[in-house]
Amino acid sequence: MLQINAKSFSSRPILILEVLPTPAYKKKLIEVALPLEAINAASAREKSIRHGHPSTLHLWWSRKPLATCRAVLFASIVDDPSSRPEEFPTEEAQEAERQRLFGIIERLVKWENTNNEAVLNEARQEILKATDGHPPPVLDPFCGGGSIPLGAQHLGLEAHASDLNPVAVLITKALIEIPPKFPGRHDYPEENR
Repeated sequence: MLQINAKSFSSRPILILEVLPTPAYKKKLIEVALPLEAINAASAREKSIRHGHPSTLHLWWSRKPLATCRAVLFASIVDDPSSRPEEFPTEEAQEAERQRLFGIIERLVKWENTNNEAVLNEARQEILKATDGHPPPVLDPFCGGGSIPLGAQHLGLEAHASDLNPVAVLITKALIEIPPKFPGRHDYPEENR
């Protein structure tokens, strides 16, 4: 990082350039490894779920599986253990921590855990730890069926979405803006749930 300071030692200002150290780059989990078999299996299973799945709201031709979105968002934010040698000095310690993070992802991608607060809170705590309590907002400029903003919202991230297609915008609004306004509310008969 380059910082420019103008200092005056006489009547004429002198330009002094200082090179400041840039913060060390921390590799993210997604750059090193992912539990792909678990993510793929959960994503494939999700295609056959029809009760309570956002795809029942409106068919979207390229809907991303929610399991994949949650896994990719989580792994894009959380540091790989090799980026924290002060905490995990050996390769064995790094691999053990990586496996622990894989366990979180494997629980996170299961459809049954979509609204499991214990699993979601575990993932949210890891995100907060990796971001020093300041998680980044997520922007999906071509949101389509809204899977990425919905996955971000499940992980406790601030989600922003847009699309050129007004139908996509309406679907995404219905997924990420309306339900949080009515938490836990079921205004339809039990037999239709």
